[in-house]
Amino acid sequence: MKINRRIFMSSAATLGSGVTMMPAPAQAAPEALRLVLVGDWGRRGHDDQWRVAEQMGRTAQAFGSQYTVSVGDNFYENGVSGLDDPQWQTSFERIYTAPALQTPWKIILGNHDYRGNVQAQLDYSKTSPRWRLPARYYVDRQMLPDGAVADFFFLDTSPFIRKYEGSKTDISGQDSAAQLAWLDHALGASQAAWKIVVGHHPIYTALSDADGYDHDTPDLIARLDPVLKAHDIKLYICGHDHCLQSVQMDGTHYVVNGAGSQTYRPGPAIRGGFASGAHGFMTLQVTAARLDYALIDMYGKTLYARSLTRA
Repeated sequence: MKINRRIFMSSAATLGSGVTMMPAPAQAAPEALRLVLVGDWGRRGHDDQWRVAEQMGRTAQAFGSQYTVSVGDNFYENGVSGLDDPQWQTSFERIYTAPALQTPWKIILGNHDYRGNVQAQLDYSKTSPRWRLPARYYVDRQMLPDGAVADFFFLDTSPFIRKYEGSKTDISGQDSAAQLAWLDHALGASQAAWKIVVGHHPIYTALSDADGYDHDTPDLIARLDPVLKAHDIKLYICGHDHCLQSVQMDGTHYVVNGAGSQTYRPGPAIRGGFASGAHGFMTLQVTAARLDYALIDMYGKTLYARSLTRA
C-alpha cells in the first residue's frame, strides 16, 4: 500500500459560529467549518434511529452544517450484502431525509460493516450523490473560511483488533501495520492548523471496564495512541460504544459518539470525564484559532460541550 494514500480537498463555505466549557452550538463563530457526526446507526429506523435522524436534520439546519460524518457501524447486524441490499433504503436513504442532511456524508467502517460486503460500501460512493467512502482509510482536507486548513484522518480501526482474527468480523487481508505507517507519515507531513483523527473503536473512554464491557481498547492503546501522542493530536473521535462520552487524557480529547440508534445506560464516568446513555450525535465547528464540539441528544439538548484553543 502506498504511503501517500488518498488526500481529498474541499472548500468550506463562509457561514455564520487552555480548554473551556462551551454552552450550546447555537453560539457559533461568524466563520467556521461546521459538521454533524453520528455513529452506530443503521437499524432500519428502529431503536430511535429515526428520532436521532430527525433531530440531526433540525440541528444541521440551524447550525449550518456543511457535511455529515459517520464513525462506523453503518448497518446492523451484518453490514450490507451488496449494492442492491434493501438496507441502503431502509437504514440510510429513507431515514436521513432532512434537506440539511443531503450534503456529503464522509464515511468510515465499523466492525459490523466487516461482517458484510465492505466492497459494496466502497462502491456505493460511485452511485450515491452523498455517500463518500473513497478508501478504507483516507485524509480529507478542509479549507476553512478564515484561510486555514483542517485535515481529517479517517481510519479503519477494525484490523487493529486482534479478537476479530478468524471471527465473523472478517479482517483477513487487511494490513494494520501499513495503515499505521501511512498515518504516521501523513500526520507528520500535514501542516494543517487542526489535525483531527476519526476511528470507529475507542482508545480511552470515560467508563470503567469493571462493569463487564470492553470500553478502553488495549490494542489501540498499544499501537495507535503512541502515534497520536507523537504528533500532538488534540481530538480523537470514535463510536462503537453505544453512548456519548468525552474524556481528556494527557492533552488529547477522546470523544465517543456511538449513540445513533441502540444505546445502553452507562455507569458513572471516570477520569473526570462525561458519559450518557442518551440517543444522540455530535456537532463540530472549526476555525483557525478554535475548535468546538458538542454532544447533542435526540431532543436537541446539548449534554456536553468543550472548546479547544490553539496556542
